[in-house]
Amino acid sequence: MQNSNYVLAIDNGTQSVRAMVFDSDGQLVAKSKVDIEPYFSTRPGYAEQQPDYFWSALCQACQKLWPQLDFPRQNIKAISVTTQRATVVPMGKDRKPLRAAISWLDQRQVDSKPQLGALESLLFTVVKAKGSVDSFHAQAEANWIAQKEPQLWAQVDKFLLLSGYHNYQLTGCYTDSIASQVGYVPFDFKKLEWAHNKDWKWRAIPAITRHMLPKLLSAGETLGYVTAAASDQTGIPEGLPLIACGSDKACEVLGTGCLDNETGSLSYGTTATFNITSDKYLEAIPFHPAYPGVIPNTFNVEMMVQRGYWMVSWFKQEFGLHEQQLATEQNVAPESLFDDLLKQVPAGSMGLMLQPYWGGSMNDSGPEAKGAMIGFGEVHTRAHMYRAMIEGLTYALREGKERVEKRSGQPLKRLMVSGGGSQSDEIMQITADVFGMPVERPHTYETSALGAAIAAAVGSDIYPDFASAVDSMTHSGDCFMPQAENQKIYNELYTKVYNKMYHSLKPSYEKIRAITGYPA
Repeated sequence: MQNSNYVLAIDNGTQSVRAMVFDSDGQLVAKSKVDIEPYFSTRPGYAEQQPDYFWSALCQACQKLWPQLDFPRQNIKAISVTTQRATVVPMGKDRKPLRAAISWLDQRQVDSKPQLGALESLLFTVVKAKGSVDSFHAQAEANWIAQKEPQLWAQVDKFLLLSGYHNYQLTGCYTDSIASQVGYVPFDFKKLEWAHNKDWKWRAIPAITRHMLPKLLSAGETLGYVTAAASDQTGIPEGLPLIACGSDKACEVLGTGCLDNETGSLSYGTTATFNITSDKYLEAIPFHPAYPGVIPNTFNVEMMVQRGYWMVSWFKQEFGLHEQQLATEQNVAPESLFDDLLKQVPAGSMGLMLQPYWGGSMNDSGPEAKGAMIGFGEVHTRAHMYRAMIEGLTYALREGKERVEKRSGQPLKRLMVSGGGSQSDEIMQITADVFGMPVERPHTYETSALGAAIAAAVGSDIYPDFASAVDSMTHSGDCFMPQAENQKIYNELYTKVYNKMYHSLKPSYEKIRAITGYPA
């Protein structure tokens, strides 16, 4: 008997928009993908994209999906949309975007300081939180727009994340999921709601008023229903319920089946992350919040490498001409050919070491941080560079895992890997060797969309709760065991070299910044 319980998940990531249909067993039934330009840049450090560009790609992805179905689309019970985090869209009273969306990759900041009370400022200084508060104020996109484009800001009626923008386009309602609130907005990460009126975040982003923010709902609740206009553009059945889920990373954690602090979720996407799920609020780095988990009243304790597997795209663009040409001839993705480069080089890349701070500071490093490669010799080729890049990313994530274990007091028992990078057997083996433990990948690497599908399945009563939905819709795939010889090499390089790189190079980074002004 054909499964008639289907859900639609849309994933607007950094490099593509994907529309996918899953059945109630979590199996991917149909998928379409539209590649997108992550951003355009008018000045160094700026990263923007037109909101309508994202929406157009979403519509296109949906329209490409329908011919693949062998059942009526009316069999789809619900839809959930997950998106990249921290990309913001200011909306006018005419319910249209006022300017280009500012991407999470944007690096601009304001020079001002938050207007805190004297006692409040003193308290933050005493507990060593003043730097984090100042940074929150400096990096808030709303502050930049209000200061640099005051006439435009005066017209802002709603201030949305990209998730909220898509929700509006689909339903006509200004609603968003609690688990999508990752960005520079006045959100209380501990209480999982918009900040109380007296919270310092309102003074750190004084331009934002409560009226500008969307209504928040828990994952599994209905955000609205697909309008006739949205149905015309996307082909999604009119009246289909849009179910709240969460940000792409939160959905990835759920889609890998990571429901506790003994299971780690590695995401090998544009941003590479390590996460655990906790029912208690926990900051792995003081004053760096835990983010909302998709399951209501849970938290994702996260460590990240901001431009993680984006670096594979960077390598392809700068050094991968041969693979790009070969991929065109063979009609395959260029990234799939990079495994041959990994196979050419032994574990440890013959001493070539990479610190993956291509996106600037990471976790608790300072703003002066830059990427670095050390250990070059005449034997090294671009294959060594590529393997050192993958190893460096994995070292950084191991560092994050160890920090989270120390803070939580709970050693990891299981490690799941998802995202585009997890498709590579060579990368999975390097991960097992660097972490020194077995690593698994789920039955699908589309775990962000699967997490959204799980929320849609709960919201449409296919399953009564998240626990039963996760149990039925997530499945283990291949498992990779560490190889003792490689594990020994990696452990020595990690403990004796990688762990000391940032602090050894920091004085030079600071001088580079002072001389060149980059990063600003």
